[in-house]
Amino acid sequence: MLSSVKWPALLAVAAAILIGGNVRAAETVVNVSTVKQLSIVRVNVTSQPYDFRRPWGKRNPYQRRAIGALLANDRVLVTAELVANANYIEFETAEGGQKVPATVDTVDYECNLAILKTEDTEFLKSLKPLELAIATVGDELSVLQLEENGNLLATRGTMTTADVSRYPIDDSPLLLYRLSVSLQFRDAAFVMPVVKAGKLVGLLARYDPQSSAGDVIPTPVIEHFLRDAALPPYKGVPRIGMAYSSTRDPQLRRFVGLRDQKDGGVYVTEVLKGSTAEVAGVERGDVLLRVDDQPVDQDGNYNDAVYGKISLSHLLSTRHYVGDTVKLSLLRKGEKKELTGTLTHRSPDQYLSAPYVIDKAPRFYVLGGLVLQELSRQYLREWGTDWWKKAPEDLVYIDRQQSELDPDGSHKVVILNRVLPSDATVGYEELNQLVVTKINGVELNKLTDVPGALEKAVNGVHKIEFSSEPMVIYLDAEQVKQSEAILAKTYRLPSLKRLE
Repeated sequence: MLSSVKWPALLAVAAAILIGGNVRAAETVVNVSTVKQLSIVRVNVTSQPYDFRRPWGKRNPYQRRAIGALLANDRVLVTAELVANANYIEFETAEGGQKVPATVDTVDYECNLAILKTEDTEFLKSLKPLELAIATVGDELSVLQLEENGNLLATRGTMTTADVSRYPIDDSPLLLYRLSVSLQFRDAAFVMPVVKAGKLVGLLARYDPQSSAGDVIPTPVIEHFLRDAALPPYKGVPRIGMAYSSTRDPQLRRFVGLRDQKDGGVYVTEVLKGSTAEVAGVERGDVLLRVDDQPVDQDGNYNDAVYGKISLSHLLSTRHYVGDTVKLSLLRKGEKKELTGTLTHRSPDQYLSAPYVIDKAPRFYVLGGLVLQELSRQYLREWGTDWWKKAPEDLVYIDRQQSELDPDGSHKVVILNRVLPSDATVGYEELNQLVVTKINGVELNKLTDVPGALEKAVNGVHKIEFSSEPMVIYLDAEQVKQSEAILAKTYRLPSLKRLE
């Protein structure tokens, strides 16, 4: 037993070893008996995502392994990515052998965090919950991994930055730590806890072996998530609902009335309909000077008590919660104004193109062979990690400019994904990735408008209109009806539609 091992000794590392011109960080390996003191547990997940190109089915299942961090009240913290579209989740002892089923208690894909629990509380009794701690730039942190035999591997690295960056699933900015660490491949762990002096400071969610850089979801984001999860219903991350640009341009500063070069403030370029900013009275062209008692500089930063100069997004989305009141000091046409707003959360359903569709099936409607769907970023991601380069330009444009095209997110974009050849679609087989605007003269604001539009056929013909070439096509209504059973059998479709 190594029960007397202390964290400083546990995480101490030998000097770096120069091998073949590459610096390789030394690793501390600890016997499996000590793992029980470190409050970590293996997490195995079997996932099966939906196929957005063939929305009636799923992709092949796959498995992921991770290392979860045990917190108070038998909660195990992992990333939301790990459990996305999960069919089965289990906890496993460090050395393997003993496994128990687990379930998702709370998940937030915007901050990329999830809490897992098991009904078998005896499984976690030997572990002591981890406490949380704050890390700052320059701190020496340790990434925890497990070898196949259950031994703990602690690899030390240096925290190089704390900055606001976009998270991968929602593409929204939140605080992120950057860690410089040389990790060796061990047990294919998808998530790894990061600790400082025996306390959890974050979860390693991304690692680039070429640059030896890792992205860490940090304590402030975790604390925000945990507090929300403890007070159901879960409310999520608040958003102010406006975009802004720097005021460093001297001509812009003169135009908006910022006379002194030392004056801060950012120029409001966009205000989302129904957002906190709009309800509070913020207008495009305003200059945001302060939020509460925090001055905003020319680049949209404020002086945080922990991290120094950092983006205003951290103050609004992590330091505050949904329902909090914020005071906004503005300059409008040379006149100062004081406004008050209540922070709200914008759900993915309130977007023209939803930022993510996870844990639920995509909507679709097969019309005589035309596969109709609603546009989402999840659909665009079918083109790969660089989808914004490879996906159809028209659809990417809609996703990127949706706040201007539909400010309040009250509409959806119906698209023609593909055409399944049938007697009703002869000559249209090559059509795909088109925006459907109308059916039988009825404007489509969402996919659920399709059934009603089909009742408006004229002289037994359905008229389908698009936003680009071929602009209009026609389907024989009787052929469409007769093709349903043939399509279901030929293409093995469990259903020709899913509207909920």
